[in-house]
Amino acid sequence: MSNDDHSDALLDLLGQQRVRQILAATSRDPQSAKELSEACDVAPSTIYRRVEEMLATDLLVERTRIESDGSHHSVYEANVDHLDVDIDDGTIDVSVVVREDAAQRFSRIWTDIRES
Repeated sequence: MSNDDHSDALLDLLGQQRVRQILAATSRDPQSAKELSEACDVAPSTIYRRVEEMLATDLLVERTRIESDGSHHSVYEANVDHLDVDIDDGTIDVSVVVREDAAQRFSRIWTDIRES
């Protein structure tokens, strides 16, 4: 996917009310599709369609929640630290700056140290 196509896809997604609702809900804590369906007051099938699009553009990450009875299911968490929109020389570029957990941050720093 070209940079223009990626930017267009992100802008199209962010223009959808359900996508913004999902991002807001998952920014507080991870949510299952059922929880998101209830929070957004839409059918689970709508949530699954939006979640797939959001996973593909790195707006969400999928995790596994293990319950006390041993059962498990997927939950979704916002993966966005912030979005950058650059308008320059006739183009619009949108980039997602993703959240880093401590392990990812340590790995990135360690790699930078080893490469220098």
